[in-house]
Amino acid sequence: MVSMFDEGLERREANHVSLTPVDFVARAAQVYGDRLAIVYGDLRRTWEETYERAVRLASALEQTGVGRGDTVAVLLPNIPAMVEVHYGVPMLGAVLNTLNTRLDASSLVFMLRHGEAKVFVVDSEFSDVARRASAELPELKVVCVSDVTPAELHRFPRAIDYEDLIASGDPKYMWSPPTDEWEAIALNYTSGTTGDPKGVVYHHRGAYLNAISNILEWDMAKHAIYLWTLPMFHCNGWCFPWTIAARAGVNVCLRRFDAKMVYDLIREENVTHYCGAPIVQGALANAPEEWRKGITHRVSTMVAGAAPSPTVIARMEEIGFDLTHVYGLTEVYGPAAVCARQERWATFSQQEIAQLNARQGVRYHLQRSVSVMDPDTLAPVANDGETVGEIMFRGNICMKGYLKNEYATEDAFRGGWFHTGDLGVMMPDGYIQIKDRSKDIIISGGENISSIEIEDTLYRHPAVEVAAVVAMPDEKWGEVPCAFLELKDGANVSVDELVAHCRLFLASFKLPKSIRFGVLPKTSTGKIQKGTLRTMLKQELGRADG
Repeated sequence: MVSMFDEGLERREANHVSLTPVDFVARAAQVYGDRLAIVYGDLRRTWEETYERAVRLASALEQTGVGRGDTVAVLLPNIPAMVEVHYGVPMLGAVLNTLNTRLDASSLVFMLRHGEAKVFVVDSEFSDVARRASAELPELKVVCVSDVTPAELHRFPRAIDYEDLIASGDPKYMWSPPTDEWEAIALNYTSGTTGDPKGVVYHHRGAYLNAISNILEWDMAKHAIYLWTLPMFHCNGWCFPWTIAARAGVNVCLRRFDAKMVYDLIREENVTHYCGAPIVQGALANAPEEWRKGITHRVSTMVAGAAPSPTVIARMEEIGFDLTHVYGLTEVYGPAAVCARQERWATFSQQEIAQLNARQGVRYHLQRSVSVMDPDTLAPVANDGETVGEIMFRGNICMKGYLKNEYATEDAFRGGWFHTGDLGVMMPDGYIQIKDRSKDIIISGGENISSIEIEDTLYRHPAVEVAAVVAMPDEKWGEVPCAFLELKDGANVSVDELVAHCRLFLASFKLPKSIRFGVLPKTSTGKIQKGTLRTMLKQELGRADG
């Protein structure tokens, strides 16, 4: 039945347009064009200049043959070009694929091929990867960004310098928003339970809403000054390139993390906000006191990944950093839940507050729901802080799905919820808290590592009979991979030899940091009992701490 509120009141061009976060940069340039947008060493660019460069980039990419729905892959640190591609690539209707700079060449080439990248924008530091990609993917167009080292264009067929590409673009190029906000805006690869990378596809609507949610969770003021300690290749920097544009703030770029440099930039640029994994927060919390001299303003920071220790949270508060704990996954645009603070907590001790802040919390403002449910019945678990279930999300801040993987997409969304694979409990106050990870993913320094990928590599060694990898608590990294091995009869191999073997196939951050030999605990059916291995590690580390 048609309601009187529907009859003759259909959507029109005048009252309904697709949401896109690209509009934030257009508004920033229009309203605050003369305000600072990007800081990188001595470089200073306004929003008007940044917008023009993004428009030129979109125009130039179109001239090279990139069209709506095509993939533009980038391998860049947190430098100005990385900010610009977040604006320019979606202006064209193309899909931005930010690649992890810490991955090995084989993984990166797989992603370029799987994502069908037409253009590869790569920092000159990673020229070896670019050369291999050019050799294996001859149709790939390479764009070299010269930052700390000059580009070697002669080594790549059809290569062009990034600044030359920008200069070739039309500053008056008329970009248009997506006709449908469900169109893809970004592609991000994440480790799956099998260790094979899966391509997570974001839509314009989700990126728009998560960018706004970031503002709401932080009560972020206009013209905030944001320091890029969080890699922009992680879930598009948790959507913060678009968040900062929405606030007409300042992107303070940082090529690589250095604790002293972070404090220097906070002081010199009056940084108000930054994000980081627990390892980043720990490094800053434990830095020498003299590095913080001269910083008198309050700094807001977000932390995600494996929950930081209450000690680190308390320490951040002591040094004047207002820490917000968020939770999410690549599939939900980074953070989609937040440990929202309550005024009543102010009466608690600092340690009690830190314990509360270490929880994963409640849904983001513009996410529909986060819950802990029985994965089979989809019934919510009791709010008793004890009954374990699977953490699930529902709402607009969820991916479109996995690229070219319909089975995995259907499985992830079964029952009308996104299944995180993380096991947790619902506390009496409605806040969620993680208890375990059903996917056996290890979160080390903010990086997701598949234990199965490491196990598969270990199994390639001729001396290994049985392998199991679990997360081992680590003060610096939060978690690191620990391998338990049974060797074949008569085999003899050293830890150093095994690590060298793994180094042939794995990125350095995925290497097992500890290897133990012996008979592994198994069930009656021969399944390795990883829970027992984790318990053994906890007991061992507990004795060592004592």
